[in-house]
Amino acid sequence: MHVSGWLSGSRQGTGRRRSMFAGTLATVMFALAATVATTAAAPGAALAADVRYPVRPVRLVVPFPPGAASDFLGRTLGARLADTWGQQVVVDNRPGGGGILGGQLVASAAPDGYTMALIGTPHLAAPLLQRELPFRPIEDFTMVMQVASLANILVVAQQLPAKTLPEFLAHAKSRPGQLNMGSAGIGSGSHMAGEFFRQAAGIDTVHVPFKLLSDALSEMFAGRVHYYVFPVAAIAPVLREGRLRPIAVTSGKRASGFPDVPTMAESGMPGFVYDTWFGIIGPAKLPVAIVDRWVADLGKILREPDTIERMLKSGSDPAPSNAAEFLALMKAEYPRYAKLIKQANLRND
Repeated sequence: MHVSGWLSGSRQGTGRRRSMFAGTLATVMFALAATVATTAAAPGAALAADVRYPVRPVRLVVPFPPGAASDFLGRTLGARLADTWGQQVVVDNRPGGGGILGGQLVASAAPDGYTMALIGTPHLAAPLLQRELPFRPIEDFTMVMQVASLANILVVAQQLPAKTLPEFLAHAKSRPGQLNMGSAGIGSGSHMAGEFFRQAAGIDTVHVPFKLLSDALSEMFAGRVHYYVFPVAAIAPVLREGRLRPIAVTSGKRASGFPDVPTMAESGMPGFVYDTWFGIIGPAKLPVAIVDRWVADLGKILREPDTIERMLKSGSDPAPSNAAEFLALMKAEYPRYAKLIKQANLRND
């Protein structure tokens, strides 16, 4: 081959290679642009395609001690999630400040789905009882889903003569400031339920907060604490033993585990309904794909017959929702607690 011919062929080959490279580069750039556009349009969908969650144990913070209604619920659902995911779900009880300690732990955690919390009404109420907000109950978190609705039940000591709600109210009103109301602590769900009831009933009683359920029960057995508005799940075993007397449930319908106990409405307080709710939250800016995984998997668990049966026996009703519904609930509930706490001049500082 002549040198000139070889050079000509070489240039042609180089040109073809450059053309092929340019075409390949254009294809890659087009695909990259399409991916970026898709991610910008639907970040949750793009992340869902890539995320592998969970790949290690998940911590589920319960801001109250063992034995509380939220603890039972957390362990029940945590065990089923562990079965579903093949990863351990560790229930981490962090009592303190009516739920504030647990809330602060989650608010400061990385938004990766490995530190989550099962919270209830105290998540909204407890911060409002402080002189300065320790965290913003809605803005500093990602609302994932509601999981349960729980009836509360007005329970009195056996030493009290009252057997019905009208009898109890008459007894309390004839002794202003003499009856003691127990709770699981300032800002707790039972405290808020008791305050809503006390305000609606127009009775003057003394709030006695406890850190441990066992201490509250001991005082009720002795007759020194006269009444308590318990979550049904927390008090169900004691009621079945007959050691305390149920008066009325605060929900709109009778509790499935105690069908003989009337509602407040049936007992003469038609406008009073107070259910406790529980839900899952995570740190702010939790990826949409992780929220979707919780909603899908936990929603399926909450519809399983075995889970439903266990929850109903404990006094709680499964109430799976999506993230938007749970956020709407929180935004609706927050002003209610703010108003009650201001009117009753409640503080915890």
